[in-house]
Amino acid sequence: MDYTVQYSDRLDVETPAMVTILALGSAMLYGSADFMGGAAARRAHPLAVLAITAPAGAFVMLVAALLTGGWSAMTAAGTGWAIAGGAAGSFGLMAFYAGFAAAPMSVVAPVTALIATVLPVGVAIAQGERPSATVAIGAVVCVAAVILVSTERGGATKLSARLKALGYAVPAGAAFGMFFLFLRDAGTDGVVWPVAIARVTGTLVALACCVAIGVRPLGWRPDRAAFGVAVTSGVFDAAANVAYVMATRAGMFGLAVVVTSLYPGVTVLLARCVFGERMRWVQQAGLVLAGIGVALVTV
Repeated sequence: MDYTVQYSDRLDVETPAMVTILALGSAMLYGSADFMGGAAARRAHPLAVLAITAPAGAFVMLVAALLTGGWSAMTAAGTGWAIAGGAAGSFGLMAFYAGFAAAPMSVVAPVTALIATVLPVGVAIAQGERPSATVAIGAVVCVAAVILVSTERGGATKLSARLKALGYAVPAGAAFGMFFLFLRDAGTDGVVWPVAIARVTGTLVALACCVAIGVRPLGWRPDRAAFGVAVTSGVFDAAANVAYVMATRAGMFGLAVVVTSLYPGVTVLLARCVFGERMRWVQQAGLVLAGIGVALVTV
């Protein structure tokens, strides 16, 4: 099979089920990557961790791109969108991590996830994408699930702290939303080259910020365990990018974004299993809603 021809434009099968399967794979990988990145960030500065996860993902994607080919199919426009996506994703992660460090997670996480979902879905609808009634209902249920599974304790959080959290969550969510949009546009050319270019761009942005702020990347000698977890996080995040691009090629872009945005549920489950963190009833309800939403969009 000529892999380059097979995936140079769109997948042959365009159904909600195919989009959902690929997007769920992306969500699982994103959620796992976030969990591991967060675990490493508990032992080092978030930027120091990002300076390792970003290059690790870029290296994996460059190797994959060279092995699968497809560079000749890349256009100047596709390359530009990939670069823009990589920069947006990197800035989004910085704002996201900074928000977790300086403001209530109970506000940062759900607002970021909601904006990152609504922005690209709104663009898809404005561009004429019209899902069926069942798929639309399932997508709304999934959006509700995204909010619930991202919610942490903090109901009594002061107004000033919540406003501060919004200052991080809004730009982070907007950046992630733009990442989804830019990678969609870049993903119509090449095989995995759009993702590789985005990852390299994100790496350069992360390293430049480390230099500007004076943060040294997480080293191997000080904490080998954290370093290994950070590298694995970068690899998983890169694989999630590929699964997401394939989901957008398989059919409805808006549906791919909504299902992919269920990744906080994976992070919550891993925290429960690995660290023994208790799941609140709203998070459990969110996981149930996620299952219902996924079932609806695949009908």
